[in-house]
Amino acid sequence: MFWLPAALKHSGLTGPPVLHPVDSSHMKTAEGPELENHTLLTEFVLSGLSSHPEQQNCLFFSFSLIHTFTLAGNLLIFLVTAHPTLHMPMYFFLRVLSFLDISIASTVVPKMLVSFLSEGRRISYVGCATQLYFVIFLGATECYILAAMAYDRYVAICNPLRYAIIMNNKARLSLVLLSCCSGNVVSVVQTAWVFTLRFCGPNKINYFFCDIPPLIMLSCTDTSLYEKQTLTTTVLVIFAPFCLILVSYACIISNILKISSAEGRRKTFSTCSSHLIVVTLYYGSGSLIYLRPKVNYSQDIKTFFSLIYTAIIPALNPLIYSLRNKEVKGVLIKTIADPRKK
Repeated sequence: MFWLPAALKHSGLTGPPVLHPVDSSHMKTAEGPELENHTLLTEFVLSGLSSHPEQQNCLFFSFSLIHTFTLAGNLLIFLVTAHPTLHMPMYFFLRVLSFLDISIASTVVPKMLVSFLSEGRRISYVGCATQLYFVIFLGATECYILAAMAYDRYVAICNPLRYAIIMNNKARLSLVLLSCCSGNVVSVVQTAWVFTLRFCGPNKINYFFCDIPPLIMLSCTDTSLYEKQTLTTTVLVIFAPFCLILVSYACIISNILKISSAEGRRKTFSTCSSHLIVVTLYYGSGSLIYLRPKVNYSQDIKTFFSLIYTAIIPALNPLIYSLRNKEVKGVLIKTIADPRKK
């Protein structure tokens, strides 16, 4: 499924771009008559969340706690929703979402934690490309999965009698595979585009992980064409699924308003509110980061938005989906009370 190595090869990513000399500590002289006076970039340096030494221990403790909760909470949701009583398609998508949250947090947070306690903020050229690939792949896939979850809620509420037929095993597996394949294509294209740009130094990435906006800020070439391509990708990855979600929920709300019982309307809407919260946070932060990658937000704002979708949302999802779902809470309580009971 992952085409990154091939993409790197065909896009010229097996070797770093040619640069003017900047700092010999992270550059090496290229060989050959055509590259005689040029150097090759071999690594980047991540600035991290803070440059103040007195804050490092506090940040390490805070994000270690958040990451531990992310792993434990999403793993628990993954196991609980696999319970035989929770066989509805929405719980299948919830397990996929938990897996994606664990993966994207594990792609970014561990490297960030290392930087808090040491000077190990350097990341190799290939390592940076690999991290960028997985961040985009997992993030784009989650955007599509959230749209698939909205479609699942639409079918369940607006067409309940045919819900089991429409959202059968083949249909929901196809939606997940389509989401993964689309995310993979987007990530390969974006990663290849970024790492075919010409970097002139310095090699310091003013971020806590390798991402599109800080990387293109290091490029000395004209990135206007790439920015247009990024805008197009953002529309396909964020705004197209978001429009589908809006249409789905417009139909859902219209159907809910037809329910005569106020209690019935409340229960029906409560099944969708958790998903709406996650969609708002995830799509909102993603669009602000990638819609205009070179916009002059302050560094603190850029970092905050990035933390939302890489560290905060993966930690919040278990709370959002468990505390607001009576079925999940019921199975969770039974599992904790008697873990041997099936």
